[in-house]
Amino acid sequence: MLPPIRGFIESTLLDWEGKVAAVVFLPGCNFRCGYCHARHLVEPAPSDEAIPLEAVLVNFKRQRGWLDGVVISGGEPTVHPGLLAFIRQFRDQRIPVKLDTNGSRPDVLERLLALGVLDYVAMDVKAPLDGKYAEVARVPVDLAAIRQSIELLMRGETPYEFRTTVCPDTLDADEVERTAQAVRGARAYYLQAFRPVNCLDRALENARPYNPDQMRELCRRAARHVQRCVVRGDQASELAATAVRSSC
Repeated sequence: MLPPIRGFIESTLLDWEGKVAAVVFLPGCNFRCGYCHARHLVEPAPSDEAIPLEAVLVNFKRQRGWLDGVVISGGEPTVHPGLLAFIRQFRDQRIPVKLDTNGSRPDVLERLLALGVLDYVAMDVKAPLDGKYAEVARVPVDLAAIRQSIELLMRGETPYEFRTTVCPDTLDADEVERTAQAVRGARAYYLQAFRPVNCLDRALENARPYNPDQMRELCRRAARHVQRCVVRGDQASELAATAVRSSC
C-alpha cells in the first residue's frame, strides 16, 4: 500500500539546493523532537484527508520543464513499508527524487541506495552521538543505526547532505561542534535555525532562537570538521562557504 500524502508544496527553491522541486509530506514519525513544527505529520489525526498522488503527478505534467524533481519528506518517510513503491511512482515518470530522513532505519536507506532510486538524500543529525541524542529526539534512539546511515551516505555515490536544527534550549555551541564531528569529512553540513512556531513541545514556542551572528559562529566552528558548512538561508554564510571552497 502506498503511504498517504498529507502535505504538498507545488514548487520551492528551498528544499533541494540548486533545484526547483515539489515537496510531498508523508505522515508519521518515530521521533518526537520538541522543536518539530510538523505536529500534524508527527501526530496525524485519523480524520485528516490524504492528497491524491494523481494530483501531484498532474502538477508535474503541468510544470514539466520547470520542476527539477520531488522531495519526499515527513514526518519520517522510512517508517512506511510502501515507500519504495511510492518512490517508483515518480521514477517511472523520470522525476528525480530527494529523500529527507532522520537516519533511524539504515536497512531501508541501504536498500533504496542500492536500487539507485534516490538522486539526493538529506539526513537530519539531531545531536552528538551520545546520550544527548535521545534527549533531543525524546525517544530511545539506536545510535548504531544512526552511525550506519551516516556511513552509508559518506561511503556511497549518491549526493547527500547532513543537517542539524539548532535550538538554544536543545544544543549549545560545544554540542553543535560535536555533532559536526559525528559527520567529520562530510561533503555538506547545514545548520538550520530553530523556529518557535507550532512546536511539538509548546513550551519551546517561548524559546529565543540563536541570532544570525550566533548561527554564523556555530557554522564557523562546525566548518572545521566538514568540507562545507552553511547556515540554511543565510546568504553571508553561503558566500563564506563558497569562498572557502574556491580557495582550496
